[in-house]
Parts: sequence; structure tokens; C-alpha cells
Amino acid sequence: MGRTRMLKITLRRSLIGRPEKHRRIARALGLRKLNKSVIHNDVPSIRGMINKISHMIEVEELEEGPER
Repeated sequence: MGRTRMLKITLRRSLIGRPEKHRRIARALGLRKLNKSVIHNDVPSIRGMINKISHMIEVEELEEGPER
């Protein structure tokens, strides 16, 4: 199998006062608390969510997935 690119997404801005759509996107990504991170595969659907709330998050690209 080839190496999969992964994204580490961290919530940097509060969800308080944000539109409901932004809150739902953050929840769908698994971001529930400020400064917490989640790791997702680099796929177009995740990239689309990131683009919608890019002003509230920080994204790092990882070379391959975490060891299991």
C-alpha cells in the first residue's frame, strides 16, 4: 500500500457566536474543545470542510498515518 497523507486539524478559535453551520462542521470533524486536535485522511470531503471554517482552525500535513 502507498503512504496516505494525513491532516492534523486543531481548533484555535471558539465556536461561541459562530453560525450554526460552522458549529456543525467543527463537530463533524470531531473538534469539540478549544486547542484540541484530530487526525483525518487528506480527502476532498475533509478539505471542503476545512475550507469552510479555515478562519477557526489550524491545519498541519503529516506524511503518513499514525502507527497502529
